[in-house]
Amino acid sequence: MAAGLGTRMRSEAPKHLHPLLGKRLVDWALDAVRPLDPEPLVVVTSPETTDALAGEGVTVAVQQEAHGTGDAVAAARGALAGFEGDVLVLSGDAPLVTPELLQGLVDAHRNSVAAATVLTFEPVRPLPYGRIVRDADGNVQAIVEEGDATQDERAIRELNSSTYVFDAAELWGALDELKPDNVQGELYLTDTMRALVEAGKPVATYKSEDPEAPVGVNTRVELAAAAAVLRDRINERHMLAGATIVDPQATWIDPQVELEPDTVVQPFTVLRGATRVLRGAEVGPHVVAVDAVIGERALVGPFCYLRPGTVLEAGAKAGTFVEIKNSRIGEGTKVPHLSYIGDAEIGASSNIGAGGITVNYPHEPGKPKGRTKIGRNVRTGVQNAFVAPLEIGDDAWIAVGSVITDDVPSGSLAGFAPRQVTKEGYVYDKHGRPADD
Repeated sequence: MAAGLGTRMRSEAPKHLHPLLGKRLVDWALDAVRPLDPEPLVVVTSPETTDALAGEGVTVAVQQEAHGTGDAVAAARGALAGFEGDVLVLSGDAPLVTPELLQGLVDAHRNSVAAATVLTFEPVRPLPYGRIVRDADGNVQAIVEEGDATQDERAIRELNSSTYVFDAAELWGALDELKPDNVQGELYLTDTMRALVEAGKPVATYKSEDPEAPVGVNTRVELAAAAAVLRDRINERHMLAGATIVDPQATWIDPQVELEPDTVVQPFTVLRGATRVLRGAEVGPHVVAVDAVIGERALVGPFCYLRPGTVLEAGAKAGTFVEIKNSRIGEGTKVPHLSYIGDAEIGASSNIGAGGITVNYPHEPGKPKGRTKIGRNVRTGVQNAFVAPLEIGDDAWIAVGSVITDDVPSGSLAGFAPRQVTKEGYVYDKHGRPADD
């Protein structure tokens, strides 16, 4: 279910499309379901988000108007026409559920004789979720939403997660019985439980041992809380696999990032996208890397920005206040500080002096950005600008403060900015002040 607009997010963007640690909110739920190999995998959307949620392996069903969760599931009926198996229903705003939890729920349902099985949990803090109402023998009688609950029902600690498994035939029959007899005037999916019980068909439960996993996101506060849980899971996985994360709470790593054993990630580092950090590399503190490859024993930071397409080969260094994008930095090459390297290839064992800049922007409208090629064992000076397209040969040296516009042959020394000119008394003469003022 991903049709809600999420008004409590106070956003023009639909709730399910909000970014969360490198994915959209709904993608976390979809990725938790996919290992169960559902066929078909149906996403119920609003008309406004149909295109955004359509994709490979996903069937889109549209809830034309927001009439509640029961109406949302009913919108999937056409996509499931003729289906006779078990229907897993999951809210698209539940990013913390795991494949293992969902598989446990499905297995519990299949091992029971129930018409439906509800994933329940007991939260560590009060939450405005539906209460699981049981009879004296512990059998589920109903799920009562908080807005419709009595004072005694609100005291119940076992909550509904909005995740269920239904026998398909039982689901459609129960949906047909729904009426908007509630405070919101909506068709509640939870009311199917009462309908099934009243029809003499048992409802089972499967309790999550993790009280955080079933929690959904309705506000930006909850979005940040979910991000923190996911961050901790990701960092723990990397540390157990052999990476050192010095301060896990101050380190944010997207789920697609790869860290090899014996890597070190210092605090306040953000690793995003498909970034790879190879064995023995050290990153941080205060580094942002997006879709970059950091080679074995490479050093990055502090205060470094590696943009998409950056490759640091083994033993390379990208130092303080360095920005690199769409460039390959050769083995053992150093870009120590205060430099911008874009659309460049630098060979092995070279050194880029402080303030080095590749001027890669096209000089004529419509032209592609130029590339700078710097060879092996090159020594550049402080405050050099390299105007692309440009090639500097192996073993070349570049003089301090030079703007390089022409190719430099191997073994050459190039540059030589104009020498200093001093005009004595210039300021005093210009402003008419006496020399002793």
